[in-house]
Amino acid sequence: MSHATGAISPARLAELVTGFSRTPAYSGLAEQLTLLVGDGRIGLGTRLPSERDLSVALEVSRTTVTRAYAALVESGFAEARQGAGTFTRLPGDRRRALDHALMPSGRPDQVIDLNCAATSAPPGIAAAYAEAVAELPAYLGGHGYFPAGLPRLQEAIARAYEARGLPTRPEQIMITAGALAASAIVSQALIARGDRVLVETPSYPNGIDALRNAGARLVGLPVSPDGWELDGLPALLARSRPTHAMLIPDLQNPTGRIMSAADRERVAVMLRNVGTRPIVDEAHQSLLLDRRTGEDGPGMPPPFATFAPETITLGSASKSFWGGLRIGWIRVPEKDGAAVMQALTQARIRLDLGAPVVEQLAFAHLLDDAEPVVGVHRERLREQRAALVTAVREHLPDWDVRVPAGGLCLWCRLPAPLATDLVIEAERRGVVVAPGPVFALEGGLDHFVRIPWSRPGHELERAVEILAEAYAAVSSRRPRALRATERVIVA
Repeated sequence: MSHATGAISPARLAELVTGFSRTPAYSGLAEQLTLLVGDGRIGLGTRLPSERDLSVALEVSRTTVTRAYAALVESGFAEARQGAGTFTRLPGDRRRALDHALMPSGRPDQVIDLNCAATSAPPGIAAAYAEAVAELPAYLGGHGYFPAGLPRLQEAIARAYEARGLPTRPEQIMITAGALAASAIVSQALIARGDRVLVETPSYPNGIDALRNAGARLVGLPVSPDGWELDGLPALLARSRPTHAMLIPDLQNPTGRIMSAADRERVAVMLRNVGTRPIVDEAHQSLLLDRRTGEDGPGMPPPFATFAPETITLGSASKSFWGGLRIGWIRVPEKDGAAVMQALTQARIRLDLGAPVVEQLAFAHLLDDAEPVVGVHRERLREQRAALVTAVREHLPDWDVRVPAGGLCLWCRLPAPLATDLVIEAERRGVVVAPGPVFALEGGLDHFVRIPWSRPGHELERAVEILAEAYAAVSSRRPRALRATERVIVA
């Protein structure tokens, strides 16, 4: 949600469009402005600087800015008002960008949606799609079904694992339509009805649902704001003897915790001792925003599969690049990988026949030189995280907030178990967030709410102001009985 925000200064706009393509400059400037309006970094109804002032700030000709503004108007992302200037807008109906299943209230243009921990697309996504479409004719002569994935993309993902120190062959990779599809395929292929599966609590609810849909009996491994509670894990494993363990060791959703290399090795040994195969979700792995200097040194710890070669690893393009790029993947182990891949394929063809070719080609282009796109994405997330943390500390100082080293969200502890009442009151006032109980395996966690930093800073600041008002309201009245949220959680 981005309403009219007044005007944006030439200096600020020049800062936002830094690095735009200058071949030709007007086209690169127009493309960058389109992205900024589309993802909300420039609010709707904002007056853009005059052509003369922006040309001075950017050190380009006035003709360049004039042509860029004209292209923006032609594409529907701005309108020129006689005598008043050029103002940002979106083409068509604002509601087209939102889905009724995610916004059942029917008033998406009036709500700040912080339920979904996913961001708008960073610069570079549209260019990757253009390259993919240009390459598509080479594939039109075939049937277009690739249940294992395009070989080119399998190779690119295998190289990415190699760069992280985990030798991987393309044949170990299956491309899926997102990480949730990967979870569903693995669950259907490898989990028998009645199998016990170890899962973290709190955890990503849709991953838990995929296991439940396969008939698994779930066993909870607590994850507190301080990390995984591993001291009791040996006894828990001995009692339950789970066949599999679904873990998120990299920027865990929703706590944001990172499992250290020493703990990964420790957990791998524990699981191996009872014959439990790890299934590891790495959807947030590339979203480290701070330089870590703890026991593992800078950067992320090695992949969990380094310590447990039998691990099945799930990955996703949604968090590192864009949710609309519906690409995920499964990495099977080297040992018995062919048999596992065969089981996955049999399960997969009951769900779909492969991810779309254009999306696979676009992602392959992105992986050819990923860092420029991911680097800009991380920088934007750092700015948005800072805005959210500052606002929470100012307006909700009694909330306990541990700022994670990366990922997409704050896991906030409230002084009282009012999360469910809070989210109901906050939505009534125009802000949607997810309460702790939706991430809990067996209820509880009403002391917590998850707040993603997935929107522009000004929206986050306003959202926290509203949350503070809602929290003050629910704190002053008797709590109502807990009731399940009807909101769909997608990320």
